Amino acid sequence: AIKLASNENPAEPLPAIVEAITAAASGANRYADHRATAVRQALADRLGVTLEQVTVGNGTVGLLQQLWLSYVDPGDEVIYPWRSFEVYPVYTQEMAGTAVTVPLRADLGFDLDAVVDAVTDRTKLVVLATPDNPTGVACTTAELRAALERIPAGVIVCIDEAYREFLDPSFGDPVDELLPDFPNAIVTRTMSKAHGLAGVRLGYAVGHPDVIATIDKTLVPFAVNALAQAAALAAIEHEDDIRRSVDGILSERRRVEAALRAAGWSLPDHQANFVWLDLGERTDDIALALERRGVVVRPFSGEGIRVTIGTPAENDRFVTALEEVSR
Repeated sequence: AIKLASNENPAEPLPAIVEAITAAASGANRYADHRATAVRQALADRLGVTLEQVTVGNGTVGLLQQLWLSYVDPGDEVIYPWRSFEVYPVYTQEMAGTAVTVPLRADLGFDLDAVVDAVTDRTKLVVLATPDNPTGVACTTAELRAALERIPAGVIVCIDEAYREFLDPSFGDPVDELLPDFPNAIVTRTMSKAHGLAGVRLGYAVGHPDVIATIDKTLVPFAVNALAQAAALAAIEHEDDIRRSVDGILSERRRVEAALRAAGWSLPDHQANFVWLDLGERTDDIALALERRGVVVRPFSGEGIRVTIGTPAENDRFVTALEEVSR
């Protein structure tokens, strides 16, 4: 079977990353730097921000959990478009918060006007995954700015960019274009996808120093282990190689999209390392039929399937299997 369900990078980590992890393993008997200061500094330098504006955690999901722990009390409202990343309702429930969901538009994009209109005096957190998971549709910084200008400064707005590296540059960069003007905005990113570090776990967040300091208060001790820190530093040092890997994935995504459109599928404007197929009530049947052919995808019952872009051979196998099961 081939696994196209978890949005992992199909390529092994860069040799330089593997070497860094291997070297770090010899010191595994010692605790790593709890704050991962070297990683924070390397990220700050690359992003053009101060050290105090960056934090790191156990993947994006770890940082998001810290965000909820820091800002959401029982009864507080958390607003997010839906469908979106599945941890949002889970964390909201864990904190006994109130989830306020805003339906996607017909094109699967976010209705940001409706998101803003949903804000009340009980709202503590607004979360916007862009590109969205599982649809792959993204917001531009201009659209995000228009929303932020209408959201009260006391509400934290998280721009969750786990798939940032796959995004068309024309959509803009919220770190450069939004954070200087909106102290209540925070951007979360990960090295699990583009950098191929899903198995060692490192995410990072960029925001106002006060927000970052608040999130750091809920950081689990040594959440980012020594191997993850070494891998992250190597990945940052070899960004050009990471970019080439991403370009290869994007090329494959375009090829898969072309094959799907040729077969009659209607697709959203994907901006991540996966494709989304709207299957409605056929979702579970199609997903199961694909799995029986050894192609494991991510079904969202009653809605559709998300399919990670894998190797060329894996992608060909998916397209062929889909044609067989959807006749």
